[in-house]
Amino acid sequence: MPLTQEEKSGIVGKFQRGPQDTGSPEVQIALLSERINGLSQHFTTHKADHASRRGLLKMVNQRRKLLDYLKSTTPEKYTEVVERLGLRR
Repeated sequence: MPLTQEEKSGIVGKFQRGPQDTGSPEVQIALLSERINGLSQHFTTHKADHASRRGLLKMVNQRRKLLDYLKSTTPEKYTEVVERLGLRR
């Protein structure tokens, strides 16, 4: 379930603002989205895994907060990230 180093660096490379950027909201949202998608697939086979479901809800809330922050500071980046990730917002 955790992201491998190659997957993580690929996602960071797509969404980073500059060559040394690893913590911008865009990168954090993209990484959280990838982890959320992986957990969603996990729940199709493990329906009773409530501990992981709690972690999923925490990640979804954190991504929502980051998206709200991005929307209030730079709306054009917000729309770009939502379109690139295919989120329903």
